[in-house]
Amino acid sequence: MRYKLTFVVGLAIGYVIGTRAGRERYEQLKKSARQFSQNPAVRNAAESAAHNGREAAGKAFHAVSDKVGDRVPESVAQRVRALRERGSGSEDEWGTSNT
Repeated sequence: MRYKLTFVVGLAIGYVIGTRAGRERYEQLKKSARQFSQNPAVRNAAESAAHNGREAAGKAFHAVSDKVGDRVPESVAQRVRALRERGSGSEDEWGTSNT
């Protein structure tokens, strides 16, 4: 899925750069992209994907931390703690975290 999305984005960028339609076509594509990204179904799918990614990252973190244990340098552990504290409680107007 990621590769398909990357391909479509690349295709769209190439079309915009290569076209001779000018500014009007660019504005039309930009408006379509904005409408697509503001569609509630698209936003919900993106939030769901982000949530699933955070869950998978949390599981991976626990699995790795159980295996690595105390072998992580203290400077890295402090950085991880700082990032975790900074990320907690940062919800946007939709009640989701900003990731």
